[in-house]
Amino acid sequence: MFERPKSGERALLVRLGIGAHPAPAELSEFEALAVSAGAIPVGFVTGSRSRPDSRLFVGSGKAEEIKQLAESAGAEVILVDHALSPSQERNLEKLTLRRVLDRSGLILDIFAQRARSHEGKLQVELAQLKHLQTRLVRGWTHLERQKGGIGLRGPGETQLETDRRLLNNRVRTLNRRLEKLALQRDTGRHTRKQVPVPGAALVGYTNAGKSTLFNGLTGADGYVADQLFATLDPTVRRLKLAHCPEMVLADTVGFVRDLPHELIAAFRSTLLEAREADVHLHVIDCADPERSERIRQVHEVLGSIGAGDVATIEVYNKADLMGERPRVERDAQGQVRRVWLSAATGEGIDLLKAALAERFGISWVRRTLSLEPRHGRARAELFRRAAVLSEQPNEQGGWTLEVELSARDLEALCRREGIDLPALSDLPCVEVNGFLQSMPVTTSLH
Repeated sequence: MFERPKSGERALLVRLGIGAHPAPAELSEFEALAVSAGAIPVGFVTGSRSRPDSRLFVGSGKAEEIKQLAESAGAEVILVDHALSPSQERNLEKLTLRRVLDRSGLILDIFAQRARSHEGKLQVELAQLKHLQTRLVRGWTHLERQKGGIGLRGPGETQLETDRRLLNNRVRTLNRRLEKLALQRDTGRHTRKQVPVPGAALVGYTNAGKSTLFNGLTGADGYVADQLFATLDPTVRRLKLAHCPEMVLADTVGFVRDLPHELIAAFRSTLLEAREADVHLHVIDCADPERSERIRQVHEVLGSIGAGDVATIEVYNKADLMGERPRVERDAQGQVRRVWLSAATGEGIDLLKAALAERFGISWVRRTLSLEPRHGRARAELFRRAAVLSEQPNEQGGWTLEVELSARDLEALCRREGIDLPALSDLPCVEVNGFLQSMPVTTSLH
């Protein structure tokens, strides 16, 4: 197989439009992908075809052009911005005498470089092996003969069969490990559900500014860079808002058009953080001329993992580059629809925090409950939910508790356990003199 030099590679980039010439934005994104993988672009071959060629994808004439340009530019690898079949990759390699990598292989290579956590590394390796399963013949034709020698003559298996068997064994091992990690993640998620904490997930196209916004909201110091897939492993932090209890915020992997199916399948357990969130913060680069298409592609990926129905607040980032002022836009029902801000300068982040507080803090109330001795189960339930702020014994042998809980959950608990229900209303908890108090609040996000 071909080994990747540590110093980077000189790459010839190939992008054809099917039915029309490729858009400039597609060429720019592909070049950014190549640079993110550590390649050094030395040339670009473009064109259009009515349909892909079954043998070479690009056609014989364009393939000769690619070969000559690769030779003159000193390219070491040819990157094709399309999904190639194994035979198409092999035929192009035979013709150009250079390694050929399609779009899926390029994205998998970037993910392999960026994975940091144990689970992320296993997921990327699994995706790479599944991608490699149909490509074992590349560069191995000299090993297609069967084993020979004393004691090895006769029926046996070819080297390719041995490699395929070893690869399948490794895939099964990785699947077992990831299933165990998924079980641990599900256990943690179930535990979090026992003490309900509102959760939001940052989703969006890669390089839209999710990690910068995540750092601005939570005060974290996660890695940020102006490149595609700068961060891969999901990060979860607590976020304290002024008008509601703590919530958790997850920064997920960025999406990209034509994301390899192997990656979506391998990262399904990680992407469950997005599916389990109460709300998505869809970060959009408002300065991107292709932002409408980017939004559609993100919705497509979210739908493929079963997260298409989660409530969404659109966050139009990089508003400063468009000369737009930070603001909040609402729908016909008065719900926050989108927030314009600049994560880099911090302008408008307070508006997003207020929008989250409005969404999660509306029904959160603080009340004083008088529990009788027979209400021990309710008392235990409140402590399990971490809803008890203070407790004092009362004259009846019970307890007087000050609790903070959602109005819906508190009402259900009191009704189920036969506790006198305190007056409840959809009033948010707001900070007054350092304490949260339930009272009407008029908050303008404009």
